[in-house]
Amino acid sequence: MAGNSLDKSTGYRVSKDDDPEKLVGWMLERFSGQRIVMTSAFGMEGCALVDMIAARVEQFTVVYLDTHFFFEQTHALIERFKVRYPHVSFENQGTLMTPAEQAEQYGPELWKRDPDLCCRLRKVDPMAEVMKDADVWVTGLRRSQSQARARLQTVEWDWQYDVLKVNPLANWDRKDVWAYIQAHKVPYNALHEQGYPSVGCTHCTKVVPGASITDYSRDGRWEGQSKSECGLHGYGI
Repeated sequence: MAGNSLDKSTGYRVSKDDDPEKLVGWMLERFSGQRIVMTSAFGMEGCALVDMIAARVEQFTVVYLDTHFFFEQTHALIERFKVRYPHVSFENQGTLMTPAEQAEQYGPELWKRDPDLCCRLRKVDPMAEVMKDADVWVTGLRRSQSQARARLQTVEWDWQYDVLKVNPLANWDRKDVWAYIQAHKVPYNALHEQGYPSVGCTHCTKVVPGASITDYSRDGRWEGQSKSECGLHGYGI
């Protein structure tokens, strides 16, 4: 296809028209026998990606980082996924530091005073442990999610964790994701129906007035702060 470019390190011909399901198939074949790690916070994108991979493999693992500040709806969704996909292992590799221990060491409500530090303690540092032995990191990131993600590639090198990163949904918008969710009857977070375009920690995620289930923005995250990313993907740090 005209306009394609060859990623010499992987043999993947990158295209602006990359289809997520074809990319997932290529990834599973190209890196068979290597440690592929998918991470998810169980937003709608991650839910769709779990379903795509689960349909193509007999067994794989999804890693999530429970920050100890998940919404109850997120916990409920994880339990639904365990039932829906019994051949998928959902592993919490989040921090062992309890909220009480964090408050004792760093003071109360750290997420208000220093949200970057809070995110580092509860997300970024634990992810470094997850990525230490990974060969390929699979995410549900999309270009249209934010300006910071606009240059996202379907296959790229992540310098923060020194790992190859595959973003199968990079070319999709939220309507594409929602169409997939509906077509395949994939479980999703009930908060998306209540004005939450994205879902993170309880203290740092707010309703976005007027947001529909097909809308996506970072407006409800870290309200009142000059921050829209947690730093897991190298943005906003």
